[in-house]
Amino acid sequence: MDKRRARRLHAVYELIGRLNGWIGRGVAWLTLLMVGLTALVVGLRYGLGQGSVALQESVTYLHCMVFMLGAAMTLERGGHVRVDIFYRDWSVPRRALVDLLGSLLLLIPLMIFTLYSCWGYVADAWAVRESSIEPGGLHGIYLLKTLIPVMAVMLLLQGVADALRNALVLAGLEHGEARPSLAPEERI
Repeated sequence: MDKRRARRLHAVYELIGRLNGWIGRGVAWLTLLMVGLTALVVGLRYGLGQGSVALQESVTYLHCMVFMLGAAMTLERGGHVRVDIFYRDWSVPRRALVDLLGSLLLLIPLMIFTLYSCWGYVADAWAVRESSIEPGGLHGIYLLKTLIPVMAVMLLLQGVADALRNALVLAGLEHGEARPSLAPEERI
């Protein structure tokens, strides 16, 4: 592989990482709204004896959005759960090989399967403009279900980006970690 092609592949995985990072950082602000709405639901329920199905469902919607739209950024930053007993002591090329195989054999096929298997489920929800079965609930469950294929596409793109990065590491055209890890202050 020549250096020009390596630069293009590097640019592709950087672009995908920036896109997922931008979406993830934007979605992260929804957690603040989610906490505020949860406090409001609790305050209304226990302080005033009032309940709101729409407010309760909005917290669920926000939780789904944060989880599903933030998954690709978490993967990009190396924040997904993994057992590092052996991995952490391996050389960079060996970790790159494991990550490349994980992307090619596990992540990418799983996201393609997810897209294939959820398509009818989401299409059916859109066909009837599915909404909450609860009185006073939110309309737009079909929009919430649309997050499933959106998440799959974002993770699929990040899997491709990871595969490109790890292939470049294995080819000796990219240096550093096969997968960036979270800084100590970003870890939970």
